[in-house]
Amino acid sequence: MSEERPDPSEFGSDDDAPPVDEKPYKIIFEGNKCFGAGKCAEASSNWELDLDTGIAQPRSYYIDESELDENVEAAEKCPAKKDRGIIHVIDRRKDVEIAPDPHGDGTLSVDW
Repeated sequence: MSEERPDPSEFGSDDDAPPVDEKPYKIIFEGNKCFGAGKCAEASSNWELDLDTGIAQPRSYYIDESELDENVEAAEKCPAKKDRGIIHVIDRRKDVEIAPDPHGDGTLSVDW
C-alpha cells in the first residue's frame, strides 16, 4: 500500500446526507472485513449484529454530537484488522478520521 492515504470525503456520497451542522460525523465501515465479534453493538446503540449473518451494521452512517462518544468507543473496540478496527468515525467538518485513527494524524485508515 502506498504512503498516500485517501481523504475521508473521497468515500461515500453526500448527495442524500443530512446537513453537516445537523450530523457532523459520518461512519465509514469496512463491512467486508467484519467477523462478528459484536464489540461495536455492545458499545453503541447505533450498531447491530445480525445473528444470521454474523455481520455488524450501523443503523445510521451519519451521527450527531450526542452519538459521537459511543460510536468512537465502537470504533476503538473493534478487534478486526488486528485491533486496528474497521469502523471509522469521520469529522465531516475537518475531513479527518477521529476514531480509531491508528496513525495518530487523522488520515483515513481503510484498507480497500
